[in-house]
Amino acid sequence: MTDASPHRKYLTVRQASFIGVGAMVGAGIFALLGAAGEVAGAAVWISFLIAGAIAGLQGYSFAKLGARYPSGAGLFEYLARGFGNGHLTGVTAWLTYVANAIVTAMVAVSFGSYASAAFTNEDPTWTKIFAALVLIVMTGVNIVGSQLVARAQTIIVYIVLGILVLFSLVTLFTIDPSLLAPSGYPPLGDIIASVALTFFAFLGFGIITFTAKDLREPARQLPRAMYLALGIATVIYVAIALGVFGTLPVDVVISSGGTALAVAAQPALGEFGYVLMIITALFATAGATNAGLYPAVGLCDQLAATGQMPPLMSHRVGGKASVGLLVAAALSLILAIGFDLTAIASIGSAVALLVFMMATVAHFRVRANTGASLTLLILAVLTCGIALVAFLISTVVNDPGSAVAMLVIIVLGVIMDLSWKRVRANRDAVAPPTTAPPDREPGEAPPSEP
Repeated sequence: MTDASPHRKYLTVRQASFIGVGAMVGAGIFALLGAAGEVAGAAVWISFLIAGAIAGLQGYSFAKLGARYPSGAGLFEYLARGFGNGHLTGVTAWLTYVANAIVTAMVAVSFGSYASAAFTNEDPTWTKIFAALVLIVMTGVNIVGSQLVARAQTIIVYIVLGILVLFSLVTLFTIDPSLLAPSGYPPLGDIIASVALTFFAFLGFGIITFTAKDLREPARQLPRAMYLALGIATVIYVAIALGVFGTLPVDVVISSGGTALAVAAQPALGEFGYVLMIITALFATAGATNAGLYPAVGLCDQLAATGQMPPLMSHRVGGKASVGLLVAAALSLILAIGFDLTAIASIGSAVALLVFMMATVAHFRVRANTGASLTLLILAVLTCGIALVAFLISTVVNDPGSAVAMLVIIVLGVIMDLSWKRVRANRDAVAPPTTAPPDREPGEAPPSEP
C-alpha cells in the first residue's frame, strides 16, 4: 500500500483521471477520424462506442488489480503478480519502455506539426524544433514531480475538454441527419474492423495505473479514476464523431485528414473555429507528451528494485531527476528529431494492446485475491485479442514495414532483458554472501526465477 504520510501531497481522483484523459485525448482523435472513416464510413461513432466498451472491460480488470496491488509500476506489478519476475515480465517491461518512447516521440512530432502549421507555414525544420521543445519542457515538468504533472494536466485537460465540448455542441445542433442515416453505413463487418483503429484512441488509460504511488487511498481511488477517465473519453469521442460525420460527407472527412475537426468547425464558427481547433490540437498533443513521460519514474523505480532493470535506472541525478525518465526523454528526443516515424507510428499502440491483454491474462492467476468476475475477465481478453488480431492482419497486409519494425522491437526487448540478466547473474556470482532474506508473509508466493 502507498504510505499515507500526513506531510505528503497526494493526487486526487480527478487529477489521476485527468492524467489518463490527457494521454487519451491527444493526437489520436485529430488524426484518427479520417482513417476510421475510410473503413467505417459515417458509423465511426459506433466504432468508438464499441472501442470504449472494450477499454471499459480492460479498465475493470486493471481497477480490480490496482485496488489489490497498488504500485508505481502500474501494469507491470500486475504482470509480476501473475507471471512472477521472470523473463516474460522483463521482456514486456523493456518492450513497453521502448514503445512508450516511440508513442511519446510521435505525439511530440504531432505537436511540432501543428505548431509549425500555425506559426511557420509548415516548415519541416521548425516541426522538429517545436517537437524537441515540447519534449524538453514536459521532461522538466516531470522532473519537478507528480504534483506539477497533475496541475499541468488539469489545466490542459480543462482547456481541451472545454473546447471539444463547445465543438460537439455546435456541430450536434447543426448536423445534417441524412449524413448519419444508417442506410449509408457500411456492412457490420467493416464497422467491427474499424474498432482496431478507434481502440487506439483509448490506449492512454493504462497510464492511470502508474498513479497508484501518488494516491492517498489507491485501493479506493484508482478504480474511480479509471472509470471517470474512460467515461469522459468515450462520451467525447462519440460526440465528436457524430458532429464531424454529421457535418461533413465521409469523403471530405477522409481527405481532410488531421484537420477534419477544424474543417467541421468552419460552417458554424468560420475561420475562428478552424483556429480554435488548431489551438486545441496544440494543447492536446502537449498534454499527451506530458502524460507519456509520466510512467517512466515509477516504472523504472519498481523494476530496478525487483531486478528487472539495472539499478542505475532508478538513480536520481542531483537528487531529483530520475535516470529512467531522462533516458526515456532522450530516446523520444532522438526518435523525434532523427527519424521518420511514419512507418512505425502504430507500433507503440500495438505493443500496449498486447501488454493490456497479457496483464488481464495474468489476472486469472490472482483472481481469488482481487474478487474479479471471471465472465468479465474472459470478455476483456477475448475482445482485446480480437482488436489486436484485426490490427495485426491489417498491418501485415497494408503496411508490412510496420510489421517488420514491430518484430525488430520485440527482438530488441528480448536481447535487452537477456543481456541485463546475464550481467546481473555474473555480478551476483562474484558478490560476497549476504544475510538471508526475511521470511515471507503467510501465503505469499516465492519470487520466480529469472
